[in-house]
Amino acid sequence: MHSPAPYFALLFNAVVWGLSWWPFKTMHAAGLAAPWATSLIYAALVLGTTLLAPRSWAGLLAHPALWLLALSSGLTNVAFNTASSTGDVVRVILLFYLMPAWAVLLAWKFLGERPTPQGLLRLALAFAGMGLVIVPAGASWSSLTAGIALPDYLAVFGGLCFAITNVVLRRTHSAPGTSRMLAMFVGCMATGLTTASLGYGLGALPGLPAPQTEWVLCALVMAVLVAVGNWALQYGAARLPTATTSLIMLSEVLFATVSAWLLGATELTPRMLLGGALIIGGALLAALQGRRRKA
Repeated sequence: MHSPAPYFALLFNAVVWGLSWWPFKTMHAAGLAAPWATSLIYAALVLGTTLLAPRSWAGLLAHPALWLLALSSGLTNVAFNTASSTGDVVRVILLFYLMPAWAVLLAWKFLGERPTPQGLLRLALAFAGMGLVIVPAGASWSSLTAGIALPDYLAVFGGLCFAITNVVLRRTHSAPGTSRMLAMFVGCMATGLTTASLGYGLGALPGLPAPQTEWVLCALVMAVLVAVGNWALQYGAARLPTATTSLIMLSEVLFATVSAWLLGATELTPRMLLGGALIIGGALLAALQGRRRKA
């Protein structure tokens, strides 16, 4: 009988990211914008990784492609954290989960993997769902973007960057695991700090606020949860088929949706639910296709 530990490890990681919107909204309400919060959280993780695995820096410096991983993962986190802290949580996470659709296009372009009929179907489902989620009902051609706000654009951009991150992870599989993890932490820290500094300089973001118990505690707890969640993901993904991992990680959408609805952070309309079903349907097809290929 297979141990249930890898499954619970992946579920724990999905819970962490499915509920991550709440601490980021809490920190935002306390005056700590998401880019500042991201830079502080991942600075703590970079420090922890350096102390526990100092040789990971040698692997990072020896594989230049890891710097592309740092950039893509940094943009992913800053975009998603900013979107989830300022926008409608469910809209944000659904648009972020267009990632499997972007992955089809990116794998075709950069890995030479021509899309299959199933891949094209996933594209159609995902983008049809995106239209239902973000385009207002009854919108004319001249007002298609009337209901689209900055968090929506950031969520779509974050999902695209996440797809790029997955492609780069596949291209850098020969690098040590700790070095890849360090690259992602460094990228999130640096991108968060750069975005926050530029936003503050342009007047688009507030400065780093004075320490307050509320946001300091949230940032510390998030740093611990991200570290444990990352370990749980590595543990579970190393012991289960990729397709199984993808299916379990889709539960993140469920955790985010239910928690946001219960806490009054979103309004679930029939149009959003239908669009979400199409987007998640595309992701499920990707995972199920991977299971058939493995079999």
